[in-house]
Amino acid sequence: MPRLSEVIAELDALWPPGRAEGWDAVGTVCGEPGAEVDRVLFAVDPVQEIADEAIALGAQLIVTHHPLYLRGTTTVAADTFKGRVVHTLIRHGVALHVAHTNADTADPGVSDALAGALDLRVTGPLVPDPADPRGRRGLGRICELDHPETLGAFAARAAARLPATAQGIRLAGDPEALVRTVAVSGGSGDSLFDAVRAAGVDAYLTADLRHHPASEAVQHSPLGLVDAAHWATEWPWCEQAAAQLDAISDRHGWDLRVHVSKQVTDPWTTHHSSGAPN
Repeated sequence: MPRLSEVIAELDALWPPGRAEGWDAVGTVCGEPGAEVDRVLFAVDPVQEIADEAIALGAQLIVTHHPLYLRGTTTVAADTFKGRVVHTLIRHGVALHVAHTNADTADPGVSDALAGALDLRVTGPLVPDPADPRGRRGLGRICELDHPETLGAFAARAAARLPATAQGIRLAGDPEALVRTVAVSGGSGDSLFDAVRAAGVDAYLTADLRHHPASEAVQHSPLGLVDAAHWATEWPWCEQAAAQLDAISDRHGWDLRVHVSKQVTDPWTTHHSSGAPN
């Protein structure tokens, strides 16, 4: 049975902390390096429900994509939601490790998992990492469809393949337009519109698209926009990352039991609409 420090060393090799953005907060939040680990839980969000699930599973390590303390803190008091998570984890001997922007740009990374969930063929990164001589790392991915389909059909594909959320899938553009090439970016992606336009793709699948950037994007070109829930676009990474750790466990003979949380921790819980506009 491996020690926590051994498992973390392998996770850091997959997603080196030094490749995270300067504003990010990645790495180990809590955990005793010498503690033994035989069960790991992957999830998007380090929220109380995930801490409780890990305890119920008997896991000694949670790996999440989103940081618990992104902007730092001066307290872990248990009367705050984040402090309560920390107290819960420490009390039950559960470590927490975060891979965020260092997992976004990895090879494979968050957007590779998103492309895989939709059966898209990745041709390269949307924003390449200049430090990668192979040209495989970077933000987002440029993809091709095996066969052209309408923008409406592609949005329906996303709705069917990604985990269901209250938001569902929003579409901007002509639903009958043909789609052959797609850019994808897990998580918030409207900061990448310049790169998407430069790539010349037919559609862009991402999350958290705001009104003004989306409005400007569709005025610039016939680019189709497919907007999913943030959580839904990043959840496929959990399955990809769990498979990577499984392979490492097999290689070392660790016999780790690796789980992926199926809990929907997207903050939006219901959706009301009077119908689509005419």
